[in-house]
Amino acid sequence: MEPSFDIGARLKAMRSAAGLSQRELAERGGVPHAQISHVERNKISPSVATLRKILTGLGVSMADFFEHERQLPAGPFFGPGDLIDLTSKIATHAIGHGTGRMSFRQIGDARTHNLQILHEIYEPDADTGSTYLQHASSEGGYIIAGELEVTVGDQVRVLKAGESYLFDSRIPHRFRNVSAERTVAISACSPPYLWAGAASIVGHSSE
Repeated sequence: MEPSFDIGARLKAMRSAAGLSQRELAERGGVPHAQISHVERNKISPSVATLRKILTGLGVSMADFFEHERQLPAGPFFGPGDLIDLTSKIATHAIGHGTGRMSFRQIGDARTHNLQILHEIYEPDADTGSTYLQHASSEGGYIIAGELEVTVGDQVRVLKAGESYLFDSRIPHRFRNVSAERTVAISACSPPYLWAGAASIVGHSSE
């Protein structure tokens, strides 16, 4: 993670460039008005789910937000350095209520292929946030190492290495590492959901 990356300043600059007020962006993203102000002033750090909702209102992707100057590799083959960082610049304490870091790295151009494939790492306590993810897609994943608690609607299961999941992403869902070890997973989603314009996320709080 690069501590010098200013999420608040970047969001304010993109909102201003789009000609939107804080209230207009909040309405488009489906978040409280005060939340935009707090994020722009770095009073709070958004979770992955919350930031994705805000960016939906701007019509930009996570990659556009964090690595807007990077040229997406065309493939068809990719080395470790070719994967696109979607989350590591989000402050550690912003991810749910824990202190664990979370890394989502994307293979290639998800928008062009209408398919998002992610290499995911969840450190202990990593959490996509108490605002559940919900979008018009289907997604699945395979746990390579560690354990991952997956919540889909009212169903909750801790998946271990060798286990997997597949579900309708319109059902509110959440991912957490509740173990003391690092969790590694590979996931796929179609159409992509960490890319703005592909699908909207609707907040569903677990609290």
